[in-house]
Amino acid sequence: MASKEAAQNYGAEQIQVLEGLEAVRKRPGMYIGSTGQRGLHHLVYEIVDNSIDEALAGYCNNITVKIKTDNSIEVEDDGRGMPVDMHPKMNRPAVEVIHTVLHAGGKFGGGGYKVSGGLHGVGASVVNALSEEMYVEVKRNGNLYRQTYARGKVTSELEIVGTSKKTGSKTWFKPDPEIFDELEYNYSTIEHRHREMAFLNKGISLTLIDERPESKKKEVFCYEGGIKEFVKHQNRGKESVHKDVVYFEVVKENCEMEVALQYTDRYNENIFSYANNINTTEGGFHLSGFKSALTRVLNDYARKNSILKEKDENLLGEDVREGLTAIVSVKLENPQFEGQTKTKLGNSEMKGFVETSTNDRLTAFLEQNPQQAKDILEKCVRAARAREAARKARDLTRRKGALDSFTLPGKLADCSEKDPKLCEIFLVEGDSAGGSAKQGRDRSRQAILPLRGKIMNVEKARLDKILNSDEIKAMITAFGCGVGKDFDLEKLRYDKIIIMTDADVDGAHISTLLLTFFFRYMTPLVEEGHVYLAMPPLYKVKKGKAEHYVYSDKELDSLLAEIGRQGISIQRYKGLGEMNAEQLWDTTMNYNDRTLIQVTIEDAAAADEVFSVLMGDKVPPRRKFIEDNAHYVKNLDI
Repeated sequence: MASKEAAQNYGAEQIQVLEGLEAVRKRPGMYIGSTGQRGLHHLVYEIVDNSIDEALAGYCNNITVKIKTDNSIEVEDDGRGMPVDMHPKMNRPAVEVIHTVLHAGGKFGGGGYKVSGGLHGVGASVVNALSEEMYVEVKRNGNLYRQTYARGKVTSELEIVGTSKKTGSKTWFKPDPEIFDELEYNYSTIEHRHREMAFLNKGISLTLIDERPESKKKEVFCYEGGIKEFVKHQNRGKESVHKDVVYFEVVKENCEMEVALQYTDRYNENIFSYANNINTTEGGFHLSGFKSALTRVLNDYARKNSILKEKDENLLGEDVREGLTAIVSVKLENPQFEGQTKTKLGNSEMKGFVETSTNDRLTAFLEQNPQQAKDILEKCVRAARAREAARKARDLTRRKGALDSFTLPGKLADCSEKDPKLCEIFLVEGDSAGGSAKQGRDRSRQAILPLRGKIMNVEKARLDKILNSDEIKAMITAFGCGVGKDFDLEKLRYDKIIIMTDADVDGAHISTLLLTFFFRYMTPLVEEGHVYLAMPPLYKVKKGKAEHYVYSDKELDSLLAEIGRQGISIQRYKGLGEMNAEQLWDTTMNYNDRTLIQVTIEDAAAADEVFSVLMGDKVPPRRKFIEDNAHYVKNLDI
């Protein structure tokens, strides 16, 4: 509670005014999301987006991003080069205004850009504010210009440092250690973003270079096929139902639309929508227009060609989207973003535009390709039958009580607390570890559900088959929030769902199978941050009466260097079952001392790609993924 004195002293002098870019440094999360890895990588995206906007305007063909040896970033393009003449109102060079004034840029109706992804005009100035050092070089007017900045301030005047017959801009910045929790860039995170940008902007060449000695690499992303190749990339671990990727592009006055789609033998739908290169994860009018047209066109074609008989019910939206991979990308002049995370397109006119365009172009494709149309519709009809079978399976299982939230599985050791926000459930590998966990837990707030063996790989099965698995049914009933389209996060009985498996290959496989199930059929659990991985120790080191629990080989080496190697005993835990109840509580379950890894989805397309490749049938894409990413693994115990 505030003191009476403080309340009485509340006056004009207590009102703080943050000038210039001070607000960005004071509240960086408001501008880049966080000061962790997410925010660190966001700095790169802000600068690259400016170059992408030059490309969208037709003035840039090549963009190069370098991760320097000191984890600084350099972005260079061959666009027009940022303006260097004096700004009429600010009386400073335009390039300086861009980097030192919030909401300054060519994206607010001044004629700089008709279509842009960086909509808020905060990009370059925010990166400056959050950088320890920064410089910009501009090739323009036959000259090479340079200016330096630091923490939002100008540190040198704009000067001509040479000549150049080319045009373009180069930005270098070093993130500020005073702001960010960690300063090391993840190559694969940046790689995925740049590949996505190259897919969405066909013909543009994006080069990514990692100059750090331990991970030197260079890749060039350029896709003349654009989002058609995006769909092929997403489907490379799957079998396609029809040979061609359906693609159409429609341009109308101040907006344009691209759609690419292909059906696979999988059972989940993957539709990714974009507006001005921004991933609209919450959808919007462009996505609803596409879905409406897809359902109507396929039903009309099925009726017209007697694939659906008079007695048959129409296909539902979920039927025509089963196994579908689709990219819906629109570009428009004045996008309006809504939703909790501002990733939902709110321009209502886009619904009619996308719906009409999809209706015309998809109908034409089906009529011109009757065999592929037949293959697609047969997939949809099978999905409808499976949906009905899944409904009957759910109804039958409910009648038996297996999915009734009031009939909890017998092997569940539930907690006594009734407030879900205070409760957590541990999914434990095996009965042995389950016994220790049950004895060592906090019975008031911690529930234990032992799982026997490895659950079904849901990547290769429909929901009606999945519901035959006793282990999966036990989880569904314990969580209380349903599954698939019946999922209701409001009914979740535990705030934290913690996967606790052995620290070995089998444990990792079980965790992956569980995460695949959650991602495919309980997606909101992951999206809203309810899923965690427990981190049990690998070793117990004893010297005299002192005991130490160690969680990695590197930590073991550090400990041995500190306490010496004489007179010690080292116990290697092969499984959770080797720990007694007290040890399991002390190391893995105690609220105050444990380490949990929260599982999140930063990018749905990237997550789908990884699950499809790792859990799918095709071996070559999986082998390539492992070969490409093996050296990024930090904790691998075999």
